[in-house]
Amino acid sequence: MENVYLAIPLAPLAGAIVAGLFGKAIGRRGAHTVTILGVAVAFALSLVVFKHHVLDGASVHNAAVYTWGVSEGLRMEVGFLIDNLTALMLVVVTFVSLMVHIYTIGYMHDDPGYQRFFSYIALFTFSMLMLVMSNNFLQLFFGWEAVGLVSYLLIGFWYTRESAIFANLKAFLVNRVGDFGFILGIAAIVMATHSLDYATVFGQADRLAGETISIFAGREWSLITVICLLLFVGAMGKSAQMPLHVWLPDSMEGPTPISALIHAATMVTAGVFMVARMSPLFEYSEVALGVVLVIGALTAFFMGLVGVVQNDIKRVIAYSTLSQLGYMTAALGASAYAAGIFHLMTHAFFKALLFLAAGSVIIALHHEQDMRKMGGLRRYMPITFWTSVVGSLALAGIPGLAGFFSKDTIIEAIHLSEAPGAGLAYWLVLLSVFVTALYTFRLLFLVFFGEPRMDAHTREHLHESPKVVTVPLVLLAIPSVISGYLVGWVAFGDYFGGAIVVHEAHDVLGELAREYHGVWGFMLHGMMAPPFWLALAGIATAWVFFHWRPELAEAARLTLRPVYVVLERKYGFDELYLFLFAGGARRVGRFLWQWGDARLIDGLLVNGAARTVGWVAARVRGMQTGYLYHYAFAMIIGLILLLARYLYAA
Repeated sequence: MENVYLAIPLAPLAGAIVAGLFGKAIGRRGAHTVTILGVAVAFALSLVVFKHHVLDGASVHNAAVYTWGVSEGLRMEVGFLIDNLTALMLVVVTFVSLMVHIYTIGYMHDDPGYQRFFSYIALFTFSMLMLVMSNNFLQLFFGWEAVGLVSYLLIGFWYTRESAIFANLKAFLVNRVGDFGFILGIAAIVMATHSLDYATVFGQADRLAGETISIFAGREWSLITVICLLLFVGAMGKSAQMPLHVWLPDSMEGPTPISALIHAATMVTAGVFMVARMSPLFEYSEVALGVVLVIGALTAFFMGLVGVVQNDIKRVIAYSTLSQLGYMTAALGASAYAAGIFHLMTHAFFKALLFLAAGSVIIALHHEQDMRKMGGLRRYMPITFWTSVVGSLALAGIPGLAGFFSKDTIIEAIHLSEAPGAGLAYWLVLLSVFVTALYTFRLLFLVFFGEPRMDAHTREHLHESPKVVTVPLVLLAIPSVISGYLVGWVAFGDYFGGAIVVHEAHDVLGELAREYHGVWGFMLHGMMAPPFWLALAGIATAWVFFHWRPELAEAARLTLRPVYVVLERKYGFDELYLFLFAGGARRVGRFLWQWGDARLIDGLLVNGAARTVGWVAARVRGMQTGYLYHYAFAMIIGLILLLARYLYAA
């Protein structure tokens, strides 16, 4: 199996290299053939790994592939950890990536950067696979930074657009903030354990829990809490949690396929996966778990509210991603790691579906993204419409679809949790159900219902997207329905085994499992629980305000103008960061230029030295008169001074 493990990341990498270096030689068809083939091979082998480890019960594989270096006993290696958590992530990442690759043939058909785009997305897949398969922190950090680099390239893919360059620079800089904390966390781990290997570090978790570290003189901090909080700062950047969330909505500047890949299966899920993988460490820190829980719940609620006022179809889905990532993060903070990963899986399917459906709409409307210029598309695009309905119902958490099972599990787990801040977190994620249904069905009604609001020329040429676009939609709609029925196995069972560690005092899912009596009982219970009725209320509110009586939406906007402005400005995070950090850096730079460079260095040191020499020279030059009696007089004065000096010394 070692060759199979190695082939999974190398297959997409090979496709990326061929398409990137020889794209002109092999042409468009060759570029998408080699990259799709590479990802398809990775997906097929991921299914083999899933069968081997999950269905056949093979033991965990944990071994080094290559030793990069050894320094004072610290081994730096490339290695694979293949367990049930890895197997699940491999299947999700490669399946969604494969659908995105196929879809890209239709979406990027006329783009001059066709081969380059396929090279990038295959490289993105390779980077994420290396991250999830790693068995050590060095390789984890490599994959972590690699997905950041490729996301930078893809968000700014259309590099002639100023907005795209601003967006990819913003993503890069915000993630550097998170990664600074992340690398400090890894450094603290190396300092405390002198190892980069997961198994070695996890084996010392109980010892680390009893140690302290002095960050500031006179104050001791729990070492494991510091480590976990620093690692979580990295997760906040990658998985876009408040206040490091600002880059994700702007990532919409990239082509729609990469929006789907970033938001569903790669970059943003890296932080959630990392915290779940680090559960042996996080379980020893109540403080860290409380911070993770509250940050996740705040992100779920407040980012969902922003999605309600967005008019760009892709930005609505982007803020939905922020909100759903908040659910996953909150689950991790409640020690419901299995529920968080389960929601990561179901969300990957229906969120990729919604993004690709949005792309199908954008293609049909000649790259129009404003929902106010859409409407009535269900008559022209039936496949896109019905798959969007499936994705929307799953996202809203309607019983029978995948999102219902994973989201309700998270809410119930948080309700039972005794982690710090659990009470606040529960109400935030509960209210987020209403908000999620509201913005989801607002999008559905504005885009597919009502009278068409596009111009006559666009309306005349409206038609369903080609099969290369619609087939991935149908294939993603299927797991958006059925994957939730694995809830008993993945969330409540012992699916993850030793891959995820939960202390008995934190085992909220174990308590829920004792009350679990199958999916039908789960659905029946769910239809009597508050989340279901809040979801129905959100759908009904969206129908009234954005389909039946759309004038009420405008009246509500005017009545709640202050609230609307706050949401429209996204709570002012962008303005604050632009003023405080971007503007602050420019102001510091301007000060250093004007006072340090222009006045001190150029003015005083360089030009000042020259002026001093000139001034002295001008004074000395005045003594050179050319008259003999002046020189004689100077000699006499000098002689007198020398004589006086001699007499004084005597």
